[in-house]
Amino acid sequence: MKLLFASSNKNKIIEIKSLLPKGIELISLEDINFHDEIPETAKTIEGNASLKSQFCFQKFHLNCFADDTGLEVHALNGAPGVYSARYAGESKNTEHNIDLLLKNLGNSRNRAAHFKTVISLIIDGKEHTFTGIVNGEIRKERIGTNGFGYDPIFEPEQSGRTFAEMSLEEKNKLSHRARAFEQLIQFLSEIKE
Repeated sequence: MKLLFASSNKNKIIEIKSLLPKGIELISLEDINFHDEIPETAKTIEGNASLKSQFCFQKFHLNCFADDTGLEVHALNGAPGVYSARYAGESKNTEHNIDLLLKNLGNSRNRAAHFKTVISLIIDGKEHTFTGIVNGEIRKERIGTNGFGYDPIFEPEQSGRTFAEMSLEEKNKLSHRARAFEQLIQFLSEIKE
């Protein structure tokens, strides 16, 4: 079975290829020479994942999946959420996003937050979704140099460290993305049997 991953992120593609069950060939947007941005205009993380997979299925007529991720901070009514990558503007500058989040959170005592990844998989025209969530809190300052995005200020529950203080292997054992992809891999393994 060929499966198109609606992503151009090389690191994500390598990671997913290593996890997929035998008999599933993962292809990327780059592999099919598609380099345009897929519109992410939905108001929810679930909606954006679905938009991307539906777009690819309709355009390329291939079984495919797409993911979308957001950080939802409780004291900010779920912001930045679906706008996590462009919280401080369309430039998608990570440092500016973190600065704005810390500014908006201020000295709030409620620093609870969670990361959520949603995967939309389309097999033979039927959509299936998988959600991974990791709860934690927002630190008052950046700690650690690993990872990307909000990792330096997000501390998963009961870890005592931010994602940016963890190795990729440690992060992948408990991250939102890993939890969603585990469900996807399980589903694909079952349909391959």
